[in-house]
Amino acid sequence: MKTELLKILTSDPSRIVSGEQLSRKLGTSRVTIWKHIKKLQELGYEIISGPTGYQYKSSPDALFPWEFPGQEDLIHYYQEVSSTMEIAKELARKGCPSFTVVIAERQTTGRGRLKRQWHSDDGGLYFTLVLKPDVSPVMMSRFSFAASLSLAQVLRDEIGIDARVKWPNDILVNERKLSGMLCEMEMESDRVAFINIGIGLNVNNNPREKEPNSVSIKELLGREVSRKSILTSFLNQLKQELSNPNLDHIIPRWKTHTITLNRQVKIVTTSEEWEGVAVDVDENGALLLEQPNKEIKKIYYGDCFHQIS
Repeated sequence: MKTELLKILTSDPSRIVSGEQLSRKLGTSRVTIWKHIKKLQELGYEIISGPTGYQYKSSPDALFPWEFPGQEDLIHYYQEVSSTMEIAKELARKGCPSFTVVIAERQTTGRGRLKRQWHSDDGGLYFTLVLKPDVSPVMMSRFSFAASLSLAQVLRDEIGIDARVKWPNDILVNERKLSGMLCEMEMESDRVAFINIGIGLNVNNNPREKEPNSVSIKELLGREVSRKSILTSFLNQLKQELSNPNLDHIIPRWKTHTITLNRQVKIVTTSEEWEGVAVDVDENGALLLEQPNKEIKKIYYGDCFHQIS
């Protein structure tokens, strides 16, 4: 109902639409229309109510399901959760469709790689995407690389910032962290049951207090931007990238947008550390690290730290 109401009201914002017209078009009572308008107003939509009807003025930077026409059933929105990843995991286990998205304004226990905390302050974009590809586990990394590549491309093409990918899937601007990603997978027999991709993107929040080497889009541009527009474009771009079933193009394209290769790095896992030159990434996303003794070590996971000269 809210989707249809907003569609009518926003089609011509200069027009006042009567309650009678809305009830006739939507096949419901004027009281029901009034209740939905009142709820939208409470949620931050500026809709003027007058004796002759309703007039739309503006929307908040909202991520409600009805803000994604045609995809409402795939969008699960929360004001605050412990972790979007945990909710998405339960939905995936219960059979939710591929491209289900769990969004939260805030996470109390948001997670990054290696169980690090992801701070989720107001104004950021925090969500987990459920994918259900019929692939073997060795293909998992291609999906996470496709996601980071898609997001970086949207940020460059539509926002106008020089977003670059860092192995395995962070996004940096001028060596400062703009976005982080966490991927988790569950299997059935020898096939992937689902892949969950959790993304935290600094949009209109200020992450610098808790993460000094981070940056937000608002800080880079000097103005706020629409989180809904970014998320919508990202989902569309990722669908396009995943339309090729074998994803052979992903890693080669990712390499053209990375700032990790051919530089000195340190890789940290829960139990080990390595240093060397990141010389390449193989077809399944493993980093090829040339160590000081010139031996090549293949690294499948870990945090990557660029060594700034």
